[in-house]
Amino acid sequence: MTINHFETELVCSFCGRQQSLVDRLIEGPGVYICNECVNISVNILKADQSPKQKKKSKVIEIDNLPTPKEVFDSLSEYVIGQEAAKRALSVAVYNHYKRILAEEEGLSKDSTELNKANVLIIGSTGTGKTYLAQTLARIMKVPFAIVDATTLTQAGYVGEDVENILVRLVQNADSDVDKAAKGIIYIDEIDKISRRGDNPSITRDVSGEGVQQSLLKIIEGTIANIPTKTMTGGRKHPGQETTQIDTKDILFIVGGAFEGLAEILKSRSTEAKIGFGAEIKKGEVDYNPYKDVRPEDLQKFGLIPELIGRLPVITSVETLDKDAMLKILTEPKNSLVKQFKKLFALDDVKLKFEKEALLQIVSQAFAFKTGARGLRSIMEKTLEPIMFEIPSREDITEVIITKSSVEGKTDPKIITDNYLLKNRRFA
Repeated sequence: MTINHFETELVCSFCGRQQSLVDRLIEGPGVYICNECVNISVNILKADQSPKQKKKSKVIEIDNLPTPKEVFDSLSEYVIGQEAAKRALSVAVYNHYKRILAEEEGLSKDSTELNKANVLIIGSTGTGKTYLAQTLARIMKVPFAIVDATTLTQAGYVGEDVENILVRLVQNADSDVDKAAKGIIYIDEIDKISRRGDNPSITRDVSGEGVQQSLLKIIEGTIANIPTKTMTGGRKHPGQETTQIDTKDILFIVGGAFEGLAEILKSRSTEAKIGFGAEIKKGEVDYNPYKDVRPEDLQKFGLIPELIGRLPVITSVETLDKDAMLKILTEPKNSLVKQFKKLFALDDVKLKFEKEALLQIVSQAFAFKTGARGLRSIMEKTLEPIMFEIPSREDITEVIITKSSVEGKTDPKIITDNYLLKNRRFA
């Protein structure tokens, strides 16, 4: 090939720019190429690379997969009680990611196909269903998304809105589709989209059953199309650019309160006189009435058989008593007491709670009948006045929360630095 010269100066054989106009000119056999043409060529090759050629990002390495016991122990650092649910989730998540890693590493010795085991958690509101799933995702270091099943009812019936669940998961994975495809999705209030009764007649909740039907494929595993650019959800429209995501390796955890299911269990167990049918001794309280739930019970409640079949792991959480709520308030790594103490410490103020104050917080939350959810609202209401004052005052060194301050009868006790108070300069 003939080399072009401009007044004896070398030029790029591709773009024709002179050597003095580029950062570097690379010489080849009879040709020259500048650094800018090299960069353009690299970008072209990357754009042409097929999806199969692209290296998929691994979420979890086989050597770093935590055992069920390790997962259980990690959950116990954040979640008080709920031993049965923590054990079931630990085994389920271990088996789920072990299956994925076995496929990726080619560890399967035969053609046996391992199906994923999605999880159903049953329990009253405020007992930690969502928090369990959220903590599980944090332990496994995978993307996590939460969705309320009731928001999908109308659009779910026509099968267009359920894919927004995946959009949220991809957003939480920083738009990394491969990473999102191995994440965890928690669907709350699944019981609210059940049809009324197990008889498929005109009395059923059509929109509720419709969203159940639309969830089937996405939970079991399918190739779904989601908006590529905005990732903001909404309805798809013709001509919109989409990205494909495979849901076969996404772990779905669904939860619900299932109010009324207890009566179904009681009627089933009447003949055998066990579980709900057994006589409960006077004074004895069963905080976990759903531990013996069977698929047929869920079908009678109103979940369609196809959806039940895609949720093979069924577990339940116990109703919280006052002792459990007190432990939740104080013991976990990120308990509310520890969180607020840290907030105050950021302003160089010590926060202390009298024992009677903590008991009063628990008593008020227990009366709300919303489980652990009521604890934070009471804490916020109690601490809000003093949190308003602290940033504007340099003299406060310690705040003590008393029972009467929780009740709203008096202000919290404030300890001040007398030296700062006396020598404080005012503008």
